[in-house]
Amino acid sequence: MSEPRTILIADDDRAIRTVLSQALGRSGYQVRATSSASTLWRWVEDGEGDLVITDVVMPDENGLDLVPRIKRVRPELRVVVMSAQSTFMTAVKAAQRGAFEYLPKPFDLKELLAVVERALAAPHVRPEGGEEGEGDGAGERLPLVGRSTAMQEIYRTVARLTTTDLTVMITGESGTGKELVARALHDYGRRRAGPFVAINMAAIPRELIESELFGHERGAFTGALNRGVGRFEQAAGGTLFLDEIGDMPPEAQTRLLRVLQEGEFTTVGGRQPIKANVRIVAATHRDLRQSIRQGLFREDLFYRLNVVPIRLPPLRERLEDIPLLARHFLDRAKASGLPAKQLAPEALDRLKGHAWPGNARELENLMRRLAALYAQEVIGADAVAAELAEAEPASDGQGGPRGPETLEQSVERHLRAFVAAHKDGMPVRDLYDRVLAEVERPLLRLVLAATRGNQIKAAAMLGLNRNTLRKKIRELDLPVVRGLG
Repeated sequence: MSEPRTILIADDDRAIRTVLSQALGRSGYQVRATSSASTLWRWVEDGEGDLVITDVVMPDENGLDLVPRIKRVRPELRVVVMSAQSTFMTAVKAAQRGAFEYLPKPFDLKELLAVVERALAAPHVRPEGGEEGEGDGAGERLPLVGRSTAMQEIYRTVARLTTTDLTVMITGESGTGKELVARALHDYGRRRAGPFVAINMAAIPRELIESELFGHERGAFTGALNRGVGRFEQAAGGTLFLDEIGDMPPEAQTRLLRVLQEGEFTTVGGRQPIKANVRIVAATHRDLRQSIRQGLFREDLFYRLNVVPIRLPPLRERLEDIPLLARHFLDRAKASGLPAKQLAPEALDRLKGHAWPGNARELENLMRRLAALYAQEVIGADAVAAELAEAEPASDGQGGPRGPETLEQSVERHLRAFVAAHKDGMPVRDLYDRVLAEVERPLLRLVLAATRGNQIKAAAMLGLNRNTLRKKIRELDLPVVRGLG
């Protein structure tokens, strides 16, 4: 009969040590527990233990700093990292420094026991790199925010993927942060020294998508006066983010599938194959399985892209993250030059009662609006309720939307905001510009769409000078939409 495996535990919380020791002991393991990193390190150097479970914050040393030292002297010894500092960066650093798994506190005992079993059973593979401190990327910047269970699972998944080049499919509603996850995979991954190139399939005319992706040769089509470099070439050595992949037309899907299968492509009008040296990350808000059933998306391409799926939860499924997100967005607003603000507890409660159809993007816009429009340093529930009410679609009295807001209703809404701001001691003096911007924005957006982004034609249609149009596009922060639909 084989000897029971020994688990080394390091945590400065006596209750955690007791709970873990009892649970692991009942499961048939021998346990040695300590409150200090130095004692754990002595055990490791003496060759003790078959698995290490360590906290991050301990009195004498950070547990994350201990992981690469353990891996250098005993590469076969698996390390599981626990932390109450359950942020994205904690998960990334744990993975990049060689930890087998990261568990946020409070943890589920059944999950921990399952991790222990996997760690002891998994074959050893020597990691590439893994020097101490390597791969911290952008330092302590937090590209993803939240401590909900759903977000913790995303942190752990992204952290594992930073050490691979696997193709990833990110799904989620608009505003959930799909591009943030794609950038995190790149910024903290093995290809972070290379470029991050994004292309939105919904914003490119169907007839131009293949040229945009793969490039074209001179004379390949009318107007191709020079060779064009496509996004695959631009992203060489880095990451290519295919946003809204569900909007890709069938002919481009076929060509993309061939690239994923063969690892090379040719430009439009070209004959010489070019090696595709990119990591692919795709994203969509659509249900691609439904699109497959409707004949709108290739099933074989879906499985090529869906190697590792990541679903981003809507904000209504992680309401406990709203205080952290609101603070994060207010800090960003302050960094951009807006006044520093805080939210009263009742204001946070009001935020948690909102449905958030626009998800985290809607919350960020609200925080910026509150920082800009209200004079008081601590924002109360009334101000939050007023801004949320103005942002929600009007009701027809029967539970349905009333329809698009009229110009008169828009003016009335701005007047209400003017009165509220004036009461708070912050007079509004740009009412004319605000209403004019609401008229200009949809007008310019629709005209640009109708002219497929051709600013010369759009300016002529509007009766504006082209430079004036360009200035308005910048001022209104309009996306350059290339085609209706």
